[in-house]
Amino acid sequence: MSDISQKDLDTSTSEKARFVYPLVSIGALFLLWWAIVEIFHIPAYVLPTPQATFASIIEDWPELWSGFIVTGQVFLYGFVIGSVSGFVLAVLMANSKLLNRLLYPIMIISQAIPVIAIGAALVIWLGFGIAPKLVIVALVVFFPVLVNVLDGLNTVDKDMLDLTKSMGANWFMTFRQVQLPATYVPLFSALKMSATFSVTGAVLAEQTASSQGGLGQYMMAQASRLNTQGTFAAIILFAAMGLAAFLVVSLWEKAATPWRSKPVVPKRRRFTAPQTPSHQ
Repeated sequence: MSDISQKDLDTSTSEKARFVYPLVSIGALFLLWWAIVEIFHIPAYVLPTPQATFASIIEDWPELWSGFIVTGQVFLYGFVIGSVSGFVLAVLMANSKLLNRLLYPIMIISQAIPVIAIGAALVIWLGFGIAPKLVIVALVVFFPVLVNVLDGLNTVDKDMLDLTKSMGANWFMTFRQVQLPATYVPLFSALKMSATFSVTGAVLAEQTASSQGGLGQYMMAQASRLNTQGTFAAIILFAAMGLAAFLVVSLWEKAATPWRSKPVVPKRRRFTAPQTPSHQ
């Protein structure tokens, strides 16, 4: 019992440290930012202090919040579209060698084209609205999910697949029981990486194909006015958006793959000695 209690205590301590360390590192980053400005006497129009930046966030909060909602919608919808389409296409390509050989080179070529270069064409095809922005964000997410899921499906043991077929399992049962669990680790790695890249995609989308006031347009407007505090205020909100998305995906990963964070240990039953009947 003491071993189990010590193990639970160690697990609880590691869980607390997992939250404390990021907060300490973020606080150290802001402290370093403040120290650089103060020590080198950097003018505010070049690099504002963290205090001035947060003051700008409070001052322009209504406009920043409305832009955050607009950009957040583009980020969220584009992230979902890119993730789902990448996952579905990876499953199709993994189960069809012909489709894999035909589409994989095209996927690689598509990633060699800068997303910002596609933005102008998307505006011509789809107009100024949410559609071209969603396509840009989805393209940023699509390829990492496709490649990682495809690699996970290709690493499935062929003998295991043959075994499930010999036991009479259909395609769906084989996919759900054998292939799908093999995609968890690479899939969540791609999603966590794409969660931060999608914010960059949303900024590029708003700079090239936006007619609504999002954070990207707010940042461009403040930069044109040489308002560095407002520019950094938008940057901090972009970072907060990416960090929140990364944390959500991490929590989802922890719930979907509990064996990675904590080993499954069978519960021990307390041994009780059999009672001997008392002789009166």
